[in-house]
Parts: sequence; C-alpha cells; structure tokens
Amino acid sequence: MDKKVILKEKGDELVIRHLQDVLGINEVLATLLTQRGITTFDEAKTFFRPSLDNLYDPFLMKDMDRAIARLNKALLQNEKILIYGDYDVDGTTSVALVYSFLKKQFNQIGYYIPDRYSEGYGISFKGIDFAEENNFSLVIALDCGIKAVDKIDYANKKNIDFIICDHHTPGDKIPNAVAVLDPKRPDCEYPDKNLSGCGVGFKFLQAFSGSNEIPFENLKEFIDLTAVSIASDIVPVIGENRILAYYGLKKLNENPITGLKTIKTIAGVKDKNLSISDCVFKIGPRINAAGRIESGMSAVELLISENTKDAQGFAKAIDVFNTERKELDRSITHDALRTIGTDIDLRNRKSTVVYHKDWHKGVVGIVASRLTETYYRPTVVLGESDGMASGSARSVSDYNVYDAIDACSRLLESFGGHKFAAGLTLKVENVDAFSECFEKIVSETITPEQLIPVIQVDTELKFKDIDRKFFNVMNQMAPFGPGNMSPVFITKNVKDTGNSRRVGANKEHLKLEIVDEEGIIMPGIAFSVEPEYYEKMSSEPRPKFDICYSISKNEFRGKINIQLSVKEIIFVN
Repeated sequence: MDKKVILKEKGDELVIRHLQDVLGINEVLATLLTQRGITTFDEAKTFFRPSLDNLYDPFLMKDMDRAIARLNKALLQNEKILIYGDYDVDGTTSVALVYSFLKKQFNQIGYYIPDRYSEGYGISFKGIDFAEENNFSLVIALDCGIKAVDKIDYANKKNIDFIICDHHTPGDKIPNAVAVLDPKRPDCEYPDKNLSGCGVGFKFLQAFSGSNEIPFENLKEFIDLTAVSIASDIVPVIGENRILAYYGLKKLNENPITGLKTIKTIAGVKDKNLSISDCVFKIGPRINAAGRIESGMSAVELLISENTKDAQGFAKAIDVFNTERKELDRSITHDALRTIGTDIDLRNRKSTVVYHKDWHKGVVGIVASRLTETYYRPTVVLGESDGMASGSARSVSDYNVYDAIDACSRLLESFGGHKFAAGLTLKVENVDAFSECFEKIVSETITPEQLIPVIQVDTELKFKDIDRKFFNVMNQMAPFGPGNMSPVFITKNVKDTGNSRRVGANKEHLKLEIVDEEGIIMPGIAFSVEPEYYEKMSSEPRPKFDICYSISKNEFRGKINIQLSVKEIIFVN
C-alpha cells in the first residue's frame, strides 16, 4: 500500500540556532527539539532529564480531597476495601499498583477483575454483588467507571461506596460516586488530561501518601507498573506520562517488581534494556492474554506476587494463554481477510465491519488492528458472547472512531473507548444495520487524505551526520511513544551497493546496504517488503531512491552497530 510522506515544519530558524549554541548540538538535533516545542536551555534540560519533582499536585484533580477523605475513613474504621479494575493491561496494572501499595498499610483488602465474557467491560452488577456478599463497603474502581451511572446507583442502594479512578471520556452524566477522579471530566481543571488509568491510580496514591506522611519512595517501588500501562494503553508519552514512563522504565530495567521480572524472563528479554515499544510487544501482550483467554485475575495474581516461585507458575500459565492468543489471532485474521477479499461491497467501502459468531471475543481487538493495517480504514470486528455481538473498533490517523460509533449508538447496547479505539456490544440482529450506519457516518465524515497511510518525517538527514554522538543525544529524547515518537528521517538519492539481500523465513524482509551521493555506506533493515522493491533496487543500472527511516542499534555477537530501520522506499523515477 502506497504511503504519503509528509515532511514536518522545521521550526523557527533563530530558535534552532540558539539551541545549537547553548546545547552544543547539530542543526538536525536542534530541529528535533524545536519540533517538540522546546525553545530554551531550561526546557531542554527538563526534557532530557525528567524529574519526579515536576509531577503536579494530585489535589488539583477534581474530587481528590473527597477520595482521600473516604479512604482515610475506611482505614480508620477498619472497613473492607475492594480494588476493582478492567481486565486489560491498564486495568490489571492499576489494580496491582493500588492493591500492592495499600496492602502494606492495611490488610482488610481484596481485588476483583470482571470476567470479559460473562460481565463485560467495566463495573458490573455481578462485581457489586460480590462486594456486598463479602462485606466490602468501599470499592476503588480503576480504569473504568466513568459511564457506570446505573451501576453506581445500584451500589448506593446497597450502601457500597465507590471511588472511581478513570481516564476515559465521560458521558452526559457523571456517576453519583463518593469521588470521581478523571482528568477528562469537563469540570476537572487538572493540567494533564493524558494520564493512563494506572496513572490516575498513581496520582490517587500520591495524594494518599502525601496526606498521611508516607515516603514517596514507598510508592516509587511500584512505578514500573505505570510504564507498562502507559505503553500498552497507547497514551501520549508527554507531560506526566513522560516522567512516569521514564522512571518506570528505569525501574523495569534495573529492579522490577517480582511479577514483571518474571514476565521479562518468560519473554526472553530479562537482560535487555526495554523501551516503550518493548513493553507494547513483549510485556503487554502476555498480561493481556490472561484476560483475553481466561481471566484477568491471573494477571493480577502474577503482578502482585512477591514470591518468585509463585510468580514463575503464574507467568508460565500466562505464556500458554499468550501462545493460544497468537494462534487465535492468526486464524481469525485469516478468516476476516478472506471475508473481505471475497466480498466486492466490503472491499470498496470506506469502513470495515465484520462479524462471525465463532470469533473469540478476546482477540477481536488485535484482529481489528491487523485489518486496519491491511485496508487502512476505520474497522470494527465482532464475535458473539452470551448471545450478543461484541467486539472492538480501531481507527486510522486523526479519525475519531468513537464519535462515529456514538452516531450509531441507537443500535448499540453499550460502548466505550476513545478516539482511536473502542469497544461495543449490540444485539446480533442489529449487526447489519450497524454496519450500514457506520459506513454511512464514516463515508460522510472521513476525508480522502485520512484513508492514506502517512509517514511523518521529522527532517532530512545526511549519512555523514549519523555517528555515535548523534545517536546517543537522540536517544536521550526517549522514552518514545505517541506525542514524542522516535524521529523519522529522510535521505534522498541513495542506491543499493549490490550487497542488499532478501532475508526471513519467506524472504519477506530486506537486509540493506545503501550508499548516498557522498559515497557513505549505511546498513539497514526493512520489514515485510514486497518482492518488486528488491527487484527494482537491485536492477542495472542501479536506480536512485529516497528512504524514510528511524535509527536503531543492531547487536550481533557482542558487537553493536548503528543501522537504519527503513519505513518506506520511494523510487525517484
């Protein structure tokens, strides 16, 4: 699929030259900083050296004072407290964080993760009944609850109080809980609106620690959980998320909690310096697999484990779930692609909605992402669970899939999520009507440009400028993620040296050796490349092409080399 290459605005030349002078860096690095809104030495220092001292006062968040007062009352009166969270990575890390921290202060505490299949997303009536049956008078709900108006009313009738810690977009009405912590509340003036669910839980514990003179170091012990949640929930890695991710990754790499240390071992990355991307692809899927295949409770059991032997048992079980998840993913993706490929109407739409009663609800979100990669359009994948069609939606760059689903809400039983991803449930008999409604809304609101994959290029770069110093300074801009993506460069008019070759089990990747106009040679790797690219670049006479790439390091047999991770090859002629 052809991609559109967009070169970002370079920024103010005076600011770029100023940063070059005060920081002693080259023009390209100064440009990268300017594009990220950094204009002074002090701003650069804060960016390169994130500090926990720069976290906002948690009491700036609406209802924080009420939340802390209610928790303090519960502790004083020896009430039973239930920590409740969603079954995905953000939810289970949130529960593990709050449970593990409060367990050190108080032993009248339990945790609960709703079953994906029998209860669905968020706070459930069954979960509230569980709280009542087990005498929990206070429930702390994490990564969910902002739309649970009827559930909270149900809990109030049973004299069960809720503190909601959520980060999703509220509905028209805020639930009548004791406290509702959500920076996206219209009436909340908290400066950072981008926190993950675990991040909101962290702020809650930060406020609790501060008001009870508990050393911040006690909370920092679990900060690696916030990094995993930030990565896996794809929230912007800016502001407080950047600080939490920076220190969370540092702890994950140097001294992780027992559960995460065990996952690293099982994933084969125990000796690797993990990045946000590694958390997304190595750590997160294993935690997610528990909730997708069996129960999110297994993930929490692993994450709160203090005994290595117990953690190893939980981790091995979760790794089995992850293997099963990958097999289901491959099978359902194959079925879905075949369904679209054999249906002319589906192929020619601006959106994708596919449904099969036997598709496993736990992996349809992953499948939706795969289909979006293939067809690059807003996508909904539905399976059947408890007689209802239930599934996930994924979007494309800068298109709000949540709003499109909301426009079809008359056909839905429930839905929730955000701009780029959402979950929904509807009656099976409404699937066709929803498909038509969704296609109509998307067709009316999406632009032709939004249906073309985009590669955002930060700036042009010469091979001669790529050295150890450049690479090291650039890497100090990490952690990379949404809002602060790993820089992408373009180098023009390069050629194959004749040493590039196809690699991989099916020869689907390209191991590159390319030379620029000044004769400087660089190695590179391009994944999942169509065969014709290799055939054209290796033909005689050697054609010129432009490459878009990020810069990474390749470690082989103890030797570390800088290489180009090529994202697009654009032939000049």
